Amino acid sequence: MKTQIDELLARIDALQNELEQEYGRARDEWTQRKAELAEEFLRQQRRYKTGLFRFLARSRLLVILTSPIIYAGWIPFLLMDLFITLYQSICFPIYRIPKVKRADYVLMDRGDLPYLNLIEKFNCLYCSYGNGVAAYTREVAARTEQYWCPIKHVRRIKAAHERYPQFFDHGDAEAFKSGLERLRRQFGDEK
Repeated sequence: MKTQIDELLARIDALQNELEQEYGRARDEWTQRKAELAEEFLRQQRRYKTGLFRFLARSRLLVILTSPIIYAGWIPFLLMDLFITLYQSICFPIYRIPKVKRADYVLMDRGDLPYLNLIEKFNCLYCSYGNGVAAYTREVAARTEQYWCPIKHVRRIKAAHERYPQFFDHGDAEAFKSGLERLRRQFGDEK
């Protein structure tokens, strides 16, 4: 049973690597094509831009009225970002856990899209930041869990982080006690 799971995990890992390579090729092709057609691209993109007045006029009143609630999310995201950055800066060197590179998770690359108006750009900035901080936090938490408590739950959890399959089965005290130090050093993909 364990061998079959290991084989499935290896196949999943291989498929993820293949998918990353394919995304890389597609991204490289897109970058080259974009450079070749830069001016035409900008002209075509700007045709889809909706002016601020038209954008606001087309928005539902309740959407506009609830926007302060959504934008108040900046505060917890900023606090979480600050806390996670300080936490890993202080604790990870002590535990010898490789630090998470924040820039790999918090990407702010949508602001230069010519078909977005100012509000849409701000919304994209907000979503990029919020989701980036969430992903950054998840990876810091996953590495912390791998160090302190790499034990699977009894029930299957939805959308487990990618480190979770390597954790020890629930109730397997022998594997936990004999393999904990090994797993604490097994971050592999980090420098």
